[in-house]
Amino acid sequence: MSQALFENTLNVMRKKVEDKLEQLLPNAEGPEGRLFQAMRYAVFAGGKRFRPFLACESAKLFDVQPDAALRVAAAIECIHTYSLVHDDLPCMDDDDLRRGLPTVHRKFDEATAVLAGDALLTIAFEILADPDTHQDPYIRNELTRRLALAVGGHGMVGGQMIDLLSEGTDVEIGGIIRMQQLKTGALIAYACEAGAVMGHASTEALHALHAYAHDMGLAFQIADDLLDQEGDVETLGKTPGKDANVGKATFVAIMGVEKARNQARMLADQAIQHLDLFDEKADLLREAARFVINRRH
Repeated sequence: MSQALFENTLNVMRKKVEDKLEQLLPNAEGPEGRLFQAMRYAVFAGGKRFRPFLACESAKLFDVQPDAALRVAAAIECIHTYSLVHDDLPCMDDDDLRRGLPTVHRKFDEATAVLAGDALLTIAFEILADPDTHQDPYIRNELTRRLALAVGGHGMVGGQMIDLLSEGTDVEIGGIIRMQQLKTGALIAYACEAGAVMGHASTEALHALHAYAHDMGLAFQIADDLLDQEGDVETLGKTPGKDANVGKATFVAIMGVEKARNQARMLADQAIQHLDLFDEKADLLREAARFVINRRH
C-alpha cells in the first residue's frame, strides 16, 4: 500500500472519529459555555487522529462492534488533546502554536486552558464508563483501569515530569527511552491494546499488540524528534527546534540524525514482525508502522 493510499484510509477513519466526538462534545450554554468552547476548539483544531485509528484497527482484529470502538477512540483523542493543551502552557513547553493555530491558552487564557484540559481528561473516563461503550461492566472497568495507568504518574504524566527535569541535563539513551515510553508510548500502547480488551483477546494476542506498540511508539517519537529538528512551522503547525533550544533530551540529540533515522526504521520493522499472529487482518497496522517513520508532519 502506498503512503498516499494509507493516508486516505487514515482520513476516512478520522472523519468517523470526529463525527463521534461531535456527538460526545456538544456545545453548552450558560456560564460553562466558554469551557466547552475551549474544549471543542482544542479537539477540532485538526490532527491525524492516529491513536484513535490504532484503537479502531486493533478492535477490528477481534470483531469488536465499530461504534463501541469509536467511543474508545474518541476517549483516547480527548486524553491526547488534553495532554497537548497542558503541554503548551507557559509553565510547560510555552508554545504559541499547535496544529497551525493559536494554542488554547493564547486563544482563550491560561486558566481556561487548564480547565479545558481537565474537562477533556475527565470526559474520557465518563465515555469509557458508559454502558454504550461495552455491555460488560468488567470490560468497562478494565478499559478505565488501563487508561488510568497509561496516562497517570506511571504513564504519560510521569513521562512529562521526567521530560521537564531533563532540560539542560545529560541524559543517556536508556533514560530517554524510558521517558518516551511513558510520555508518548503508554497512550499508544493503550490504543493498540484497547480493542483486544474489548474483544476478550488471548494473552498471546495482547502481548503481541503490546510489543508492536512498544516498538512503533519509539519509532514514532524518533520520527517526531527528527521532524522537530528538520521541519518548519508551516509543515509542522508548531514551532520547530524548541527542544534543542531549551536543551531537552531527545533521540536526535544523543544519536545524531542519520543514526536516529536508521533506528526508527529498525523499530518499525520490528513492530511489523510482532503482528505475524494476525495474518492479513493486521495489514493496516503494519502500514501504520511504516507511516510513522515516513510522515512529514
